[in-house]
Amino acid sequence: VQLQAYGGGLVQAGGFQRLSCAASGRTFNLYVMGWFRQAPGKEREFVAATNWRGDMPYYTDSVKGRFTISRDNAKNTVYLQMNSLKPEDTAIYYCAASRGGMTTRGEYDYWGQGTLVTVSS
Repeated sequence: VQLQAYGGGLVQAGGFQRLSCAASGRTFNLYVMGWFRQAPGKEREFVAATNWRGDMPYYTDSVKGRFTISRDNAKNTVYLQMNSLKPEDTAIYYCAASRGGMTTRGEYDYWGQGTLVTVSS
């Protein structure tokens, strides 16, 4: 599985941004899909994930109520809708695919190249 994330950019605090991640391969719908992020000088952290049907989302506490993960298996694409953005959301966002686990970086088998989101105050 090859993943291509895009949609990052510069946004003002309180604004919104939608990230997309396009996947190659015919087995996209078998994978858990997740989003991670890495801020400057920090470890890569889990943000959100969803199961293969897209009906079981899971979020880290800091984004609950603001971010929404969704997927379109017909388009081999997973999305991250980010609302009410804060400066602390500034990071490189990575999409990833997992055969099983959802929240731990080591459980993911495939990674996209990352897309930078910068939230200005």
